[in-house]
Amino acid sequence: MTSRPRVGFLGVGWIGRHRMEAMLATGVVAAAIADPSDEMAAEALKLAPDAKRVEGLEGLLAEQLDGIVIATPSALHAEQSIQALRAGAAVFCQKPLGRTAAETQAVVEAARAADRLLAVDLSYRFTEGMRRIRALLEEGALGQIYAVDLVFHNAYGPDKAWFYDPELSGGGCVMDLGVHLVDLALLALDFPKVVQVNSDLLSGGAPLAQGQVEDYAVANLTLENGASARLACSWRLPAGCEAVISAAFYGTQGGAALRNVGGSFYDFTAERFHGTSAETLTSPPDAWGGRAAADWAERLGRGERFDPAAARLVDVARVLDRIYGRT
Repeated sequence: MTSRPRVGFLGVGWIGRHRMEAMLATGVVAAAIADPSDEMAAEALKLAPDAKRVEGLEGLLAEQLDGIVIATPSALHAEQSIQALRAGAAVFCQKPLGRTAAETQAVVEAARAADRLLAVDLSYRFTEGMRRIRALLEEGALGQIYAVDLVFHNAYGPDKAWFYDPELSGGGCVMDLGVHLVDLALLALDFPKVVQVNSDLLSGGAPLAQGQVEDYAVANLTLENGASARLACSWRLPAGCEAVISAAFYGTQGGAALRNVGGSFYDFTAERFHGTSAETLTSPPDAWGGRAAADWAERLGRGERFDPAAARLVDVARVLDRIYGRT
């Protein structure tokens, strides 16, 4: 493996270009891009003028790249990731890695068999506020955690039709936003066993019907130690601001929470709670959005191979399956 990995980018819409920019800052070489949109490709080539534009994943794999970054519709993630891994490329994929736990497991097994680095863009892990909260939890500073409250309301909702087709997306706001919440809760608590899941899924204010995806969801998770985690997420909720995002952890010796500021999707504060008082842990600004991508790129540059922690992606996917009643 070279110290400056040659990476290809499959899908260079806004998020694909943003992650490309973060990776380029680490020294990665953007060797090739693939996107059916001339406009999106042209914007990506402004960031990486020497990159070669090719046709699809096959074109990228023909370039003998060290890694592939996948930012395509969800239905394609698992198949494209497996194809890239089997061809010998490391993979950084947008979430969800698979629409189901079975798809996710198949990708992880492909990465294990190929001994290639696999990561998913679970970017909220990399906020400075979440890092500080995880440190408190690891130290046991909050005592035994018995309650977790998780919220992600997006006042807009996706603008692409495939998000609303369950065959293509795998689900609605839970798959789109709830995946981050489940990941944060399990990661922060060192992936406890989830013994019970109850959920309510709505679309347009009514119970979810066949062929629909949910735009509002509430789920309650009971963890192996008896702790309770409550999750709520939505698209287009009339919440009075653009977004409401939080992850709060309550224990026998105090609490801590990550919360967005002023309805922002990007600005977060983290606080530690002592009874009725609060202590600020972090405040904006915090340029966290590209850190997951940069972390993968740096690890790739160091020659890292399969990371067994990738199996935790399956744990998150299994909880999503249970929220959807698929198991």
